Amino acid sequence: MPRINLLPWRAELRQKRKKEFLVALMGSLVVAAGTVYLSKLTVQGWTTAQEARNGVLRSEIAALDSQIAEIKTLETQRDRLKARMQIITQLQRSRPEVVHLFDELVNAIPEGVYLTEVTQQGTHIEVKGNAQSSTRVSALMRNIDDSEWLRGPGLEGVNFVTAGTERNAQFQVFAEQVPMVSPDDQVAVAAPQGATR
Repeated sequence: MPRINLLPWRAELRQKRKKEFLVALMGSLVVAAGTVYLSKLTVQGWTTAQEARNGVLRSEIAALDSQIAEIKTLETQRDRLKARMQIITQLQRSRPEVVHLFDELVNAIPEGVYLTEVTQQGTHIEVKGNAQSSTRVSALMRNIDDSEWLRGPGLEGVNFVTAGTERNAQFQVFAEQVPMVSPDDQVAVAAPQGATR
């Protein structure tokens, strides 16, 4: 006689599919969790590597900043040394000017005039002294005007002072010294005959 299965096969099929679905769901959850975990590990690795690179960059930037500061210090020292060298060179080139100045003053002073004070600020020269008369002061100014090393004489004032039987003129004359060397280190004036540099 044929056997008839009266069990509810649909219920068994439903149970079987439910089990398969749960297994697939669990497998999917495991795979998703694994993927998320691996993604997290990968991102953490990238972050750690980038932080390491940033640290290297920061240390290199700090080293470069210290080198830049040192270079700036060296540049300022170099500029100071250049300025000192220029001043020394200018002083060495202008040394003979003092000799020419005193030589010209000696040659410009006429008889009957004597100096009490000579001051110089840059190229401006101020001469104070006494003269027997105002005409001798005029002669001094003409001699300064004819000089090759002095120019632009001017008279600040003449005061007449009586000392005993003598009457002297106290004067104050100013002039400009002609520099031997111009700012661009070229000779500014020709040396007078008989003068050496």
